[in-house]
Parts: sequence; structure tokens; C-alpha cells
Amino acid sequence: MKIDLTDTTASKVNKALVQGRRAIGTPAVGMVLTMVIVTDEENAYDSIRAAEEASHEHPSRTLVVIKRHTRNPRERTRSRLDAEVRVGSEAGTGETVVLRTYGEVSEHADSVVLPLLLPDAPVVVWWPTDAPENPAKDPLGALGQRRITDLYTVRNPMEVLEAHRRTYAPGDTDLAWTRLTLWRSMLAAALDQARAPVTSATVEAEADNPAAELLARWLEARLRVTVDRVATEGPVVTAVRLGTADGEVVIDRPEGPLATLTLPGQPARRLALKVRTTSELIAEELRRLDADEMYAVALRGEATEEIPAHV
Repeated sequence: MKIDLTDTTASKVNKALVQGRRAIGTPAVGMVLTMVIVTDEENAYDSIRAAEEASHEHPSRTLVVIKRHTRNPRERTRSRLDAEVRVGSEAGTGETVVLRTYGEVSEHADSVVLPLLLPDAPVVVWWPTDAPENPAKDPLGALGQRRITDLYTVRNPMEVLEAHRRTYAPGDTDLAWTRLTLWRSMLAAALDQARAPVTSATVEAEADNPAAELLARWLEARLRVTVDRVATEGPVVTAVRLGTADGEVVIDRPEGPLATLTLPGQPARRLALKVRTTSELIAEELRRLDADEMYAVALRGEATEEIPAHV
């Protein structure tokens, strides 16, 4: 069910949510969090679709904030809020509210979002593109326990990566880091089998890949070795090589969803290492809402005293 509201208020949006739930006979229970998506019109469809797919695992109220800019000079300073309320089959397993803000209300979108948050439920803020330099200080970002950005969508990812390192606050994370989960798990499992100290390391990836840089920094922090960066044709991370006294531990994925794991003294084996969809990445991030300490380690390239220095 869809309800369109023009030139409305947050109070009227809340009433429309209640009206929609009553119309389809669904009470406002079972939603575990509020997801706030801050995006533009071009990326709104894909972002909403990813959030709705993730909601099958994490039922949530999704608030999509789209800041619109009019070309009419007379309309630029006029505040207006248009909303589209989706409940039932139109919104996955939760509720979706698309908020289009105009004029001055765009500068204070947090005042519109705040009354629509689920009471006593965690808030996750996601910027599919154009994230602020300091997400924790952003008015919308300050509402969230977790703040998700994506270095893959920016023009200069390595520069933005350094900005995130300077401004990191507990609760920040990035989908470039989430894309490494399978790599990190396989590397940890491989080293458990190798059981030999790592003396050298190499990460091979396409040039200026933010996930590869995060992986290299993480390995440097955890293994206490210098990691060489080798540029390849990609796509993304293509191989990790860890040198030990017994030989090389290698995970090689030149292309496709399969990788080859090589351990000293053992035959090579094939492993599933696919590139996951955005909805899968978002679903993973929603499984834990505490601070991602390993992301902080990867950003800074150094382990804290509180975290044991192992992979």
C-alpha cells in the first residue's frame, strides 16, 4: 500500500503510517531498528531495494531522505516536505517512508526524521553516495548508533579514506570494509592451518582500491609485518600472499566467484569467494550494532592495546 503526501509534516506522515498499518491489518510490532538512507534521486531506487531485501533478515522502518533542489529562484527558499509512505508488500517486511525535502527544510532534515524514528530502537544511517567528511558530526549521522558509508562510490577513494581515518568515531563503518569479510575469514582459517609466523605479506588488487588498502593496513596491524601493495588489472582484490618459514600461504582470485587456497605442503583447493550484493553487505552490517573495532584498526593501520594482535 502506498500513501502520497504533498507539502506535509512529520506528524501527518506518522498518521499515514498508522492509517496504512490499519488498512492492511498489520500492527507496528516486530521491527528491530530504523534505517535512515540519505541519498539522491538517481540512487534512491537501488538503495531502497537493497534496504528492503535486507529487511527480510532485519525488519525495520526505512526512512529515505532525498534533498531536492529546484531551479526556480522563487522556490529555492520555500520549505516543503513531500512524502511517500509504503507499507505491506510495497515495503518488504517493514515500512518505508520516502521523504523529499525542498528549501530550508533540507538543511534541517534531522528535525523531520527525528519524530519518525521507532521508539527505543537503534538507528542506522547509511549514505550510499556523497557521505559527509565527518559522519558522526553530521546532523543526521548524530542520530545513529551505526553510520555506514561506501568508499566505492566516491571520486577519490584514497583521499576520502584518509579523511575517514582522521574523523573516525565509534559506530562508523564502510562497505569497502564489509566487502572484505570473506577474505578476512579465509585468511584467518588459513593461518590457523599453517601455524607458522608470517614474515612477509603482499596484497594484489586494482590500483586505488579502498578495500585493498584497508586489507593491507589490517594485515600490517595484526601480523606486525610490512605489507607490499601490488597493482593488478583487478577486479578488486585479486590475491593475498603471506610468507612463512615453511612457504607461502596464498589466496588467489583473479576473476569470478572462486578462489584458490595454497598452503605449504598441501594440495591447492578451491574456495567460494564471490562478490556480494549491496543488500548482503547491508544485512551483515545490521547484524551487529556495536562499534566495529576491527574497522578502526584497519583505518589507522595499528592495533590498540585492548585488542590482541592476531588475525
